[in-house]
Parts: sequence; structure tokens; C-alpha cells
Amino acid sequence: MEGTLYLLPTTLGESNLQHVLPDYNFSVMNQLTHFIVEDIRSARRFLKKVNPTFNIDSLTFMTLNEQTSDMELPALLQPLKDGYDVGVLSEAGCPAVADPGAAIVQLAQAAGIHVVPLVGPSSLLMALMASGFNGQNFAFVGYLPIASHERTKTLKLLERKAITEHQTQIFIETPYRNHKLMEELVETLLPTTNLCVAVDVSLPSEWIHTQNMDTWKKQMPDIQKRPTVFLINR
Repeated sequence: MEGTLYLLPTTLGESNLQHVLPDYNFSVMNQLTHFIVEDIRSARRFLKKVNPTFNIDSLTFMTLNEQTSDMELPALLQPLKDGYDVGVLSEAGCPAVADPGAAIVQLAQAAGIHVVPLVGPSSLLMALMASGFNGQNFAFVGYLPIASHERTKTLKLLERKAITEHQTQIFIETPYRNHKLMEELVETLLPTTNLCVAVDVSLPSEWIHTQNMDTWKKQMPDIQKRPTVFLINR
């Protein structure tokens, strides 16, 4: 029989595992011997926190990241076809959501392999929960264009959707460009448009705040180099 592909959420940073992951996740991880991971070093470190008695050197790690080619993907399914259960670990949060793990899940589904997502922190959903915005009609658009004119065009489009369709727009940025994005948001969006800035979600330093652009303009937050989710609505 083929194995099961488990999608294993990890913490979003340095936080207490018991605060963000259910006990069932630990019981599953303790039984696995094969893992598909973005980075082997950080995966080993995370699993050692899960269970300090793990014999890490006895585990099999396979790498799946942005450098993994399509030709390499089928080999990652082989342990499953051999009957082993396999866990997919993201670098942070939920695998396969804005994450390379989506590629192996797609292959597993096509091959009829059982895929089981486990409960864990998702900065996107947690930010939406805390924003006060529409949680029945929302869109995650990932990273915005890097080019300034394209970014401005995209922001205006997202704002128009938020206003006309009452659809919450969710996006992220590379942390070291957060300050630049905040400046562009203030310059581009209408003063009455609401923006939620969700920083370090689920971590002890978590900070989530919603206000209109006119208020943000008067006091810009210090979010440089901190993982942040941005949400806009009318």
C-alpha cells in the first residue's frame, strides 16, 4: 500500500511549539521517518525541538525548494509509493500555501496518494481573523510586482476591488522591503481606505493593527525586516 503525505505546519518564528501546534501533530511527526523540506538544517532543528530524543541522523530528508526542477519532483514521491508515510515541512507556517510544497501535493493528488493537511498557524488566515475585514470574500495575491509603476498599478486595482466588491485583499512582501511598501501604500491608496498591518503573527512580538491610510500616514510603523501580512478593505 502507498503511504500518506502529511502536510506539517511549523511555527512562524521562535515561539513555544505547544502554543501553536496541537498534540496530534507531534504524534504524527514522531512516527515519520521521511520528510520533504525546504531546508534540511532548519528542518532538523525544528524536529529536534519537537522531540529531543529523535535520532535525527536516522531520518531521510528530501529537498523541495524554489531551485527544485520539475524533473526532480517525481523522485520525491518514490518513498510514498514504497509504502512510507512522508511529511512535508515548510520553512514557516503551512506547507503548500505560498510555498514550494504545492508542487509535490499536486503530483500526489494526480497519483491518487492520500494527502492529509494538519492544523497549524497560517499568518494569512490569522491576520484576516484579526483585521476586522470581510472574511467571506477575500483574495490572497501573494507578492506585489517589484517595479514601482507596476506595483502602483496593482495597488490601485486591488483597492478598486476592495471598494467595489467589498473583497479583502491580502498580500505580503519580502521583510527588508516592508518600509518601502508602506511608503507606497500611503502615497497610492485613498485616505479613507483601511489597511491592516499584521506583524510577527503568532509570535510573542505579534502586532496587528487596522486603521485608514490617513491615520497611517501620520505615524508609520517600524516593521522593517519583520514578517508582515498586509490587508486592505474599504
